Amino acid sequence: MDSAQLGRLIDRLAGPLELYARQWCDTPEDVVQEAFVKLAAQRKPLLSLEAWLFRTVRNGAINAGIASQRRKRHEAEAAATVPAWFEPDPLGRGATAVDPELAQSALAALPLAQREVIVAHLWGALAFEQIAELAGISASSAHRLYHAGLTALRERLGIPCRTSSTTRSISS
Repeated sequence: MDSAQLGRLIDRLAGPLELYARQWCDTPEDVVQEAFVKLAAQRKPLLSLEAWLFRTVRNGAINAGIASQRRKRHEAEAAATVPAWFEPDPLGRGATAVDPELAQSALAALPLAQREVIVAHLWGALAFEQIAELAGISASSAHRLYHAGLTALRERLGIPCRTSSTTRSISS
C-alpha cells in the first residue's frame, strides 16, 4: 500500500474507528493511530482492510481499557499507602493543632516552586543555598519562595504568623 492509499484510508476511516474504539477505552485516537501504523508495516496482503482495521482497533481498545483500569487501580492503591505529609498531633492539643488532611491539601495547592522549596527545606533539611542549586535559582529567591509559601499556607489554614513584637521606648 502506498502513502496516498493509506492517506485516503485514514481520511475515510479514522473517525468511525475512533468512535468504535471509544466503547472500550479513553484513548481512541492513540489506538487508531497504532492500528494505522501496524497497517503500514503489514507486508502480506489483507483480504479486507476495513475488517482488519476494525478488529485491530477493537483488540487495541480493549487492551488499552484494561491497562487504564489496572493503572488507575494501582495508582489508587499506591496513593492510599503513601505516608501523609502531615501526621495528627501526637500531643493531642486538639483545637490548636492543624488538621493533617487540610494541611496536606493546602500544601498541594501551592505553586510548584513554593511547594518544592518548603518541602526541601522543612522535610529535606536542605539549606536555602542547596535548594537554590537544586532548583536553579538564587538563594534569596529560594528564601522568598519559602516565606511566600508559608504565608500562603498560614492564610489557607487560618494560622496567624508568630511574630515577636518587642516594644522599645524611644527617649527624646
